[in-house]
Amino acid sequence: MSSTATARRKSDRKESGRHQQGNGGSRPLRGEEKSRLGLLALPTFALALSITMVSTYLSTVTRRYTQQTAVIGIIIGGEGVMALWIPLISGAWSDTLRTRIGGRLPFVLAGAIPAAAALALIGFVHSLALVALVAAVFFACYFVAYEPYRAMYPDLIDEDSVAGRAQSTQALARGLGTGFALLGGGLLLSIARPLPFAVSALILLAAVGAFVVMILRRGLVEPPHEGAEGPARVARRLPGLLREHPALRAYFVANALWEMALAGLKAFVVLYLTIGLHYKLTTASLMIGGVALVILIGAGATGKAGDKWGRIRVVKLALWGYGLGFVVLVFTTSRPLLAAALPFIAIGGGAVMTMAYAILMPLMPEDEHGALTGFYSLSRGVGITLGPILAGILIAVTGSSLFKGTQGFQAMWIVCAGAALTSIVFLHKLEHAEDDRRRLEGK
Repeated sequence: MSSTATARRKSDRKESGRHQQGNGGSRPLRGEEKSRLGLLALPTFALALSITMVSTYLSTVTRRYTQQTAVIGIIIGGEGVMALWIPLISGAWSDTLRTRIGGRLPFVLAGAIPAAAALALIGFVHSLALVALVAAVFFACYFVAYEPYRAMYPDLIDEDSVAGRAQSTQALARGLGTGFALLGGGLLLSIARPLPFAVSALILLAAVGAFVVMILRRGLVEPPHEGAEGPARVARRLPGLLREHPALRAYFVANALWEMALAGLKAFVVLYLTIGLHYKLTTASLMIGGVALVILIGAGATGKAGDKWGRIRVVKLALWGYGLGFVVLVFTTSRPLLAAALPFIAIGGGAVMTMAYAILMPLMPEDEHGALTGFYSLSRGVGITLGPILAGILIAVTGSSLFKGTQGFQAMWIVCAGAALTSIVFLHKLEHAEDDRRRLEGK
């Protein structure tokens, strides 16, 4: 089985156990541990910033060359297409690769450097075909780097008392990167079209470069991974795993729906605010940045609530506010109602982003760690692909009729609301499947 998945599984399960028991027994971090956590979080910040910059502001760039929102959705949905298969290959391959700098860093470098180049080019190319091509290259290279990089966490942090805080640090870095992109992207774009993408590319190169140099200087290359599986073998087992475990089937669909709502939101929210509601780009960026701040606060609050009252229970409650907040925006463009709905949407989004992977951990069968290496990424890929495409099609269909006042962009909320509220059904199924499994094990 994949040692990456096994290590990650152990790390997350230990974290879950510690949260359930409380944090009273956690010792303070040593200086070296704090330094290592900060070092590992550096690429997370840069990768989150770059992927958010593209998935959120690429629609504004492509709008210069086409008014067809379905086409825009397909281009942005390319992120999900790449997520369906590249993480499985790069993650499993990095388990088996043997080089002087380990198995992970070659993939981090091979992905991050061309990803930064493609990211910078987005602001300079001047045709729809070239924008689509450069974006596809960026998405592909991003996923080449990300899965092997993520696997370095369990490789380099194996002590129980540190592993949980490592994940918290990574989540904080991801949230900061996302927030900076949402806030700064529009402000930079209002100054010059290439600026947000060029700045993001420089940050990505600097962060990954510093990370690699410091990893090598400290001799933190991960040990060999014995008994690792190849991507083909892992992929072949996934269908059988889904057939045998109802809880995993329910989770797969629920997580795909969560990602669909988020992806549809990110793909068109800037165009909704600037074209549909006629806000200036700078004003829209400040609004999105404010929502990002609420997401960060909500993520922390719902994470603690999930540890205390149960993750599924808290996520279900958050999903009702999330979905109904989207429903409000389907029926009105009133600015006071928009302001009232946005906090519920932000808190719901924060809850989903924080606890989606944590909900998966207890569902993993003990003897199928390797097959689940790509399970989470595959589920995400389905949602990330469908969200922008469905939203783009619905915007195009309703732009001259039902939602003429917002040129159709109001229709994006139908996709977001439908995905968020439908996921509650599958979360119920997941709960029932887990209850049945526990009853059988009790017998």
